[in-house]
Amino acid sequence: MPELPEVEVVKRSLQKNIKNLTIKKVEIKDNKLRYRIKKKKIELTVNKKIINIKRRSKYLIIELSGGISIIVHFGMTGKFFLSNKKKIKKTSFYYELKDHLSKHNHLVFTLNKKIELIYNDVRKFGFIKIVLTKHINMSSHIKFLGPEPLSSNYNYIYFKKNIINKKTTVKDTLMNQKFVSGLGNIYVNEILFKSKVIPTKKIQLVKNNEILKIIKNTKKILKLAIKKGGSSIKDFRNSEGKLGKFQDKFKVYGRTGMKCMNIDCTGVVKKMILNNRSTFFCNICQK
Repeated sequence: MPELPEVEVVKRSLQKNIKNLTIKKVEIKDNKLRYRIKKKKIELTVNKKIINIKRRSKYLIIELSGGISIIVHFGMTGKFFLSNKKKIKKTSFYYELKDHLSKHNHLVFTLNKKIELIYNDVRKFGFIKIVLTKHINMSSHIKFLGPEPLSSNYNYIYFKKNIINKKTTVKDTLMNQKFVSGLGNIYVNEILFKSKVIPTKKIQLVKNNEILKIIKNTKKILKLAIKKGGSSIKDFRNSEGKLGKFQDKFKVYGRTGMKCMNIDCTGVVKKMILNNRSTFFCNICQK
């Protein structure tokens, strides 16, 4: 599933390619997503101008004229393709052009300049919803989200205040979208390794200096991941067909049995299942 950096890359790609264009027509090819696509709702987008594309957590928000917005969640395999009738190109990094099988197309937005924005989703866990822009923050998907990890609101005071009386592990806390939004399994593993905190540590036992390290490394790692174009797990690629580069920076994720990448450490990377998620950590560094 795309995490914050990958969705941010999608956002920037769409800003570059479709901002200020107008939706001329919309066609439902298959309405079976996590939530069924409603014809009357989706047709409200016709003749609306694309004012802006934003990201909140792992959600993409396409703001249109007329006071309506499109909320998109990619689920496991959701993706956007852009077509100008002559060729199709990607808008993000986590798939290849060969993945564009039309039988998995669910929605086709025809824009001016003969451009089509195609939503494709093999496993159908993603969704697309139309909402009033003024009600975005009250949407059931948005209103309970914690602060953006790259914002100033995600700081030591916030962190310390919101772990009082919690009994979860530090990993589960960081994965909780109500605590901090946008983090997923890949980046939480990397953040905790960089901070030298073992994922199973109870959040109440995390020391003040460790909290500061977690916050600092969260921001550092996410910024680097965005700069590198996200992580190419399996087939994550950008709109120009280039692989995301952050997977080359992985220190623990997917490195089971390999030597710890900290120079002064003799440990090896271990794998365990924590709350049904593959969890990677150094058996010596992280405490």
